Amino acid sequence: MSHQHEDQGAVVCIGVFDGVHKGHQALISRAHEIAQEMGVPLIALTFDPHPLVVVRPELAPESLASLAERRFLLFNAGVDDVFVLPFTPEVATWDPETFIHRVLHDKLHVRAVVIGQNFRFGHQGAGDIVTLREAGERYHFSVTEVGLAADAEPWSSTRVRKALAAGDLGEAAKVLGRNYDLSGVVVHGDHRGRELGYPTANLELVGNPVVPADGVYAGWLVVGADRLPAAISVGTNPQFAGAQRRVETYALDRTDLDLYGQEVTVIFVEYLRGQLIFEGLEGLIEQMAADVTKTRAVLGLS
Repeated sequence: MSHQHEDQGAVVCIGVFDGVHKGHQALISRAHEIAQEMGVPLIALTFDPHPLVVVRPELAPESLASLAERRFLLFNAGVDDVFVLPFTPEVATWDPETFIHRVLHDKLHVRAVVIGQNFRFGHQGAGDIVTLREAGERYHFSVTEVGLAADAEPWSSTRVRKALAAGDLGEAAKVLGRNYDLSGVVVHGDHRGRELGYPTANLELVGNPVVPADGVYAGWLVVGADRLPAAISVGTNPQFAGAQRRVETYALDRTDLDLYGQEVTVIFVEYLRGQLIFEGLEGLIEQMAADVTKTRAVLGLS
C-alpha cells in the first residue's frame, strides 16, 4: 500500500468480489465515478479467505478466482489499489464499529464507501448500510449503495457457480463478462493420453476452485504469451476407473509440449459432451478425434 492516501483519503468499495463478475464491475464503475469527482484514489477492500471459511466452513462456497486472479481482475475493473484484509477468527469477532474504526478510518482514511445492496459486515453480520451511514456522520465519509446489477435476474457469484455445475458456460460467461478459466501448475498424470497420441496437461488445483461439470470442453490453454486451441476433459476418467476429479487439457496438434511444473491457465469456451465409457480403445480414440474436430469448429479454426 502506498501512503499517498493518508493526506487525501480514498473511496473504498467493499466486498468479497469472488470472480469480479458484471455485478461487481458495475459497483466498481460507480465507485470509480465518485473517486474521480472527489479527486482521490479508489481502493477495493476485500477479504481472504472468504469470511464463511472462518465463520461457517460447511457453507463456504468454492471460489471463482484465486486471490491473485481476483487482484488482477479488480485492477482491470478500474481500482487504483487493492487492500486485502486477512479474515481471521479474531476479525470475525469484531463488531461493526471496530471494523469501521480500524480498517476504514485508521488504515484507509476513507472519504466515501461504496457497497452493494444486502451488504452486511461485523460480528454475525450486525452491520449494514444504516450502521455505515451513522458512522459516516461521525467520521465524515459518505455512503453509496449500488443496486444489484442484473439482466433478467441479478448477476451473482452463486449464479455463476450454478451455471458451471450444469456445464452451462454461456450463462457463466454472460455473468462474468468473460469466459471462465482455471489456473494451476501442470503435474504428472497417468500418461495415458500420451500413449494414445493425445498428451494432456494435468492441472494441479490449489485452494477450492469451482471445477465445471464433468465432460469434454472446447477452449484454450494459455502458456506464457501463447494461447493454444485445446480440448479439455473434466472428470474422474471413468474409462480407466479413475476416482479423482481432474482437469486435463490437450493442446490441438501439439505433442511436443513439455509443461511439467509450469503455471498454465485453461479457458473454458463450450461444453461438447458428457464423459463416456467406450467398449475398447478404438472407440475412445475415434471419439477423441471427433472432439478435436468439434473443438476446431467451436473456436472458429476449421
